[in-house]
Amino acid sequence: MMELLELMKYRRSIRKYQDRQIPKTDLEKIIEAGTYAPNAGGGQRSMVVGIHNAALTEKIGKMNLACFDRSKLAGSYVSKEQPSTIDDPTIKNGFYDAPSVCIVFAQKNFLYSIPDAFCCAENMVLMATELGISSCIVARGEETFDNEIGAAMLQDWGVPENYIARCFVLLGYVSGEYPGEKPRKMGRSKIVEG
Repeated sequence: MMELLELMKYRRSIRKYQDRQIPKTDLEKIIEAGTYAPNAGGGQRSMVVGIHNAALTEKIGKMNLACFDRSKLAGSYVSKEQPSTIDDPTIKNGFYDAPSVCIVFAQKNFLYSIPDAFCCAENMVLMATELGISSCIVARGEETFDNEIGAAMLQDWGVPENYIARCFVLLGYVSGEYPGEKPRKMGRSKIVEG
């Protein structure tokens, strides 16, 4: 088992997945890790819905990308080995064919709902890495379900009306080689002692 810092250094955002489902028991552990994330005031307001169905994941992934507005991009390049929807406009599934996805919901009008959701997602990707499962955090949650089909899904899943999707955690097994470490950019940290 890796030490925590080594695990953090090893984890990568994966955007190419095998056509192989993860075990449900591992999905349960990943969701449990998310429930132990730091959260504002200890309120435990985030809610996670795990999708353990590749066909449903694909449907939601296409819904996620349908509302993607490329004009809002800063023009950054992500990866040759693991291309993003930013890099490749021919990608039609915002979840990159991951067989499982966790959707992190939070209260719509709570000031800290976004940081709470992403802390939850970070715990989940670290747990996934420890279990040998590849992952990626994807945003665009808010607009994904902002349609009739999406609203019906949320109702079926029992998501409270005052909750909104903040992000997704894609889960599966990497297709091809696991990417190597990118060098860290200099000047991103400082320690001030006075």
